[in-house]
Amino acid sequence: MSAREAGGRLPDLRLAGMALATWLSALAALYVPVRGAVLTAAVVGVAAGAVVAVMRRRPLPHGWVIASVLLGTVCGSAATAARVATRDAEPIAALTREHARVEAELVVRDDPRPVRSLPGRPQTYLVAAHLRGVRPSDGESVRPAAGGGVRPADGGSVPRSDGDGLQPAADAGGVSVRPAAGGGVRAADGRIAVRARVVVLASDPQWRDLLPGQRLTATGRLLPAGRGDLSAALLSATGPPVRHGEPSWAQRAAGVLRAGLQRACGPLPDEPGGLLPGLVVGDTSRLDPAVDDDFRATGMTHLVAVSGANVAIVIGAVLLVARWARAGPWLSAALCGVALAGFVILARPSPSVVRAGAMGAIGLIALAGGRPRAAVPALAAAVTVLVVWDPELAGDAGFALSVLATSGLLLLAPRWRDGLRRAGVPAGAAEALAVPAAAQFACGPVVAGLSGTVSLVAVPANLLAVPAIAPATLLGVGAAVVSPVWPAGAAFAAWLGGWPAWWLVIVARYGARVPSGNLPWPGGVAGALLLGAVSVAFLIAARRRLVRQLAAVVAAAVVIGALPVRLVASGWPPAGWFVAVCSVGQGDAVLVPVGPGQAVVIDAGPEAAAADRCLRRHGVRAVPLLAVTHFHADHIGGLDGVLRGRSVDAVVTTAWPEPAYGRDRVMRAAAGRRVPVEAVTVGWSRRLGQVLVEVVGPPHEMRGTRSDPNNNSQ
Repeated sequence: MSAREAGGRLPDLRLAGMALATWLSALAALYVPVRGAVLTAAVVGVAAGAVVAVMRRRPLPHGWVIASVLLGTVCGSAATAARVATRDAEPIAALTREHARVEAELVVRDDPRPVRSLPGRPQTYLVAAHLRGVRPSDGESVRPAAGGGVRPADGGSVPRSDGDGLQPAADAGGVSVRPAAGGGVRAADGRIAVRARVVVLASDPQWRDLLPGQRLTATGRLLPAGRGDLSAALLSATGPPVRHGEPSWAQRAAGVLRAGLQRACGPLPDEPGGLLPGLVVGDTSRLDPAVDDDFRATGMTHLVAVSGANVAIVIGAVLLVARWARAGPWLSAALCGVALAGFVILARPSPSVVRAGAMGAIGLIALAGGRPRAAVPALAAAVTVLVVWDPELAGDAGFALSVLATSGLLLLAPRWRDGLRRAGVPAGAAEALAVPAAAQFACGPVVAGLSGTVSLVAVPANLLAVPAIAPATLLGVGAAVVSPVWPAGAAFAAWLGGWPAWWLVIVARYGARVPSGNLPWPGGVAGALLLGAVSVAFLIAARRRLVRQLAAVVAAAVVIGALPVRLVASGWPPAGWFVAVCSVGQGDAVLVPVGPGQAVVIDAGPEAAAADRCLRRHGVRAVPLLAVTHFHADHIGGLDGVLRGRSVDAVVTTAWPEPAYGRDRVMRAAAGRRVPVEAVTVGWSRRLGQVLVEVVGPPHEMRGTRSDPNNNSQ
């Protein structure tokens, strides 16, 4: 092979440096003061100009690469600084500092997401929204401070706004804004016109069904938002939203299709029924927490983040039909474009969907022009444009997983596939091995940062998952599309799609149970960057044959050396264990073994995932007896985790019936599994194998104490 031929196979990385610089500089600018980001943009901009000036006089090695990296840094820093300045501008900052109660005018940005809450507490929803106006209520007002700044009604001073020129003045009914030097607006009714992003936390059920684009007003209290994004405030809403008008027809259509997909998946078992919408459109609202934990443990999280893989599956199916019909490149690209637009609307423009759609659109241009090698520059251009357009994407984990998975498929998978084929591996097997390995290798740093572990089972788990992804995605899309006109057909398609989804659940479940399948690793951004640096260093070093051979020898030595240790010391739990106290946070969950794979469980802790994880780790497959000492949330919240995938023969509870919400929760869960429930008192006992379970207290009821449920615990 000639050098020219070899070079023709090299990916086009000319825009990769610019994309990476834009991304990293935007991410850094989200956490630093605006002045620091502006100064960075100015200094780097001068450096970029100097590099270009030098290049005009004489050749500079890798000059255009250096210039593009500097330009990306300028773009990322400047764009983010502008958005952060808007985020931190007055008067929203003043109202947030004062925790002001306001009536807010909002436009919904994304589907409401349920937040995990303790049993007995109302379901909380998180809603991303655009803030278009606020009106302080309950007599709260903001008046000009000395020197033209903004002063809250209680006398605290707030710096003058230099972002939007608004100059609030005191008004008997709230806030009025008179024209200021910067072009402010006065509203006689006290309304302040603003443009900012907010996150709404609400518990009223009417927030659940809101669609993106819906205009509404809501009352609540403005609270400070966390750093690292562009949200100016957190609105703790009280009461239901008041809707104004309707969302766009596209959002309404998408809402109908997504609701139809959820209805079609309703009759399926909880695990595949909750996973299928996540695989298809990234809707994880019904995803079982245990499945989510298993996906994290096995490195399969990227499957429920809509990415280029989902777009590729949908477009690939359309392209296959178009090619079968002998359509030309431009017609094929047009048909794929229609499918792409429909899929983006169906999946909603979340960060990963926006990136996947942009990547798909640029890829279609490359397809129509007959230039498939343009895929890598298309990805780099998409990342650059999207981060400049919305710098908040730079800190989004789903966006990172989507970009990295696609990068692995474009940059690593072809080389690894060819290397395996040269080593004698059949073409199909080489492709099947290279694709999941490349995607997992690229996503590894982000997954490690999120989970604090490095998965050793990720590659085999993703390899086993490959055959099920495309059928599940296509059947799920089909179920969503036909659901408005043929509900029975949608239910049948969802039932078919539930089988490959169930396979993915099984792969994740048993992969998560592999002993020592996950190694501890530093979590957070530092852990992700550390593993990323190690991965890049390994890729560079592995270009040498000696390094590859050494890595193979070390891996084999670790496996062979660990095998005798695993045979002698079987790991956790140790042989002969007789009691285990699970680490579930606040609350309790205690296991007492009564036979192989069987244990008495005393309480279930506050969360289902933690309880299930503990029982799995101890190999508990059956629960002859579940004892509930009392009905507080931190003792019964994990009940579903104990029941998940296990037989439970009986439940015994305290005779004290309070709190009622906890007792009702236990009774409903047991009734759903047809498990008998018995309230027991002192003197009750049961022998299970060699273990005697006996109630020894309390000897009598205690009333009027500081906590009757606690003091009447078994």
